[in-house]
Amino acid sequence: MPAAYQTAINYLKTNRPRFLDELIEFLKIPSISTDPNHTASMLVAAEWLAEKLNRTGLENTQIISTQGHPAVYADYLHAGPHQPTMLIYGHYDVQPPDPLDLWMTDPFSPAIIGDHIYARGSSDMKGQILASIFALESIFKNGSLPVNIKYLIEGEEEIGSPSLSALLEDNRQLLSADFSLNLDAGMAGPDLPTIVTGLRGLAYFELTVYGPRQDLHSGVYGGVVKNPAIALAEIISGMHDSSGKITLPGFYDDVIELTAEERRQFSELPEDDYFYLVQTGAPELFGEHGFSAAERIGARPTLDVNGFISGFTGLGSKTIIPSWAKAKISTRLVPNQNPVSVRQSLESYLNRHAPAGVTWELVAMAGGSPYLAPDEIPGRQALISALKSVWGKNPIFKREGGSIPVVNEMKTILGIDSLLTGFGLPDDRVHSPNERLHLPTWYKGIEALVQFLYNLSNHKD
Repeated sequence: MPAAYQTAINYLKTNRPRFLDELIEFLKIPSISTDPNHTASMLVAAEWLAEKLNRTGLENTQIISTQGHPAVYADYLHAGPHQPTMLIYGHYDVQPPDPLDLWMTDPFSPAIIGDHIYARGSSDMKGQILASIFALESIFKNGSLPVNIKYLIEGEEEIGSPSLSALLEDNRQLLSADFSLNLDAGMAGPDLPTIVTGLRGLAYFELTVYGPRQDLHSGVYGGVVKNPAIALAEIISGMHDSSGKITLPGFYDDVIELTAEERRQFSELPEDDYFYLVQTGAPELFGEHGFSAAERIGARPTLDVNGFISGFTGLGSKTIIPSWAKAKISTRLVPNQNPVSVRQSLESYLNRHAPAGVTWELVAMAGGSPYLAPDEIPGRQALISALKSVWGKNPIFKREGGSIPVVNEMKTILGIDSLLTGFGLPDDRVHSPNERLHLPTWYKGIEALVQFLYNLSNHKD
């Protein structure tokens, strides 16, 4: 390891207070991509990032317009053609903070409590973006960057990245690289550095069931017309059988069954069934019989209701039969499944099981395919070595249950694979009230990224 490495580490340790101040500044921006009322804040966040990348020492910084929210690009390409080029991906948009009454603190007024900073976006993924930027800064201030770097930070990941395909297609040359580093994956625990080798895909729908022409008096018309809320509840209740298996026709046709070796690897993960009970606070676990919790999350498809609304939901009482009922439904997909086939399965189920007296409409809102990383991806050994050095143990390898649409988009359009890691923890309450980031783990992550960058330049892969 070059002498500049220790100088860079000393720099980042000395500058931790400022790094934290800048994280707080970034977290104050309410960059909620799904809410039109925050469109101006999205641009503020993009401009904040562009300025930070410039001040860090990157070049060719630009804010790229899309059909939706803008993306931020920057690069540093002075390491030479014989050094690898890495495209660092991130997203600056965040989930809505609702329900606000469950937050201990204001979601956009970051608060430090113990070893955590609480704010929307702290873990997912503003803290991860800044970890990479602070690692680069620590190197820039103490020498030259030993590898070629490009950044792409989008503003639509939390709404399914609808502008991403066009963005990548229109900027193939600009974004060309040997591989991508994606820090949106996280760790299995504070003492368990993690490299994610697989992601589930996503197919997200809005299902609306219609009944009478308008809301009806439940005393006058109750028992005469089919209640859309009851009809939708009946439809949803039939989507799983008593063993937790999804009943959509053909839903499992493309699912690749786990091999004995893959099941052995899942059994060695530290997240056993008890771990998920503790993390969720649920009275007991639910899921497809015959599979462990880790297998269900990493290698089995799911179907969930993410929201349900119908009729009167205000304070007090109002006796009506609602004219419609709506549900948000998501499916997580595993290798070989795709969103188009899943939509066909769902439509087939609705055609068979929607009761008489109502009609329905299904709208596909977001989708992405699953991903499995190859063992020979560039940068893998450099990352393993860096994580091992900082944490004192080999990283674990796991498949993640979530979806990151950009990973498959980059593979398909740019022809590059993604190294998936990060420094968020399972109890960071991502997408929930009181999202937080564990600061000691975050600081170690910055140090690991510094070492990773130096490892890359030494061609350890």
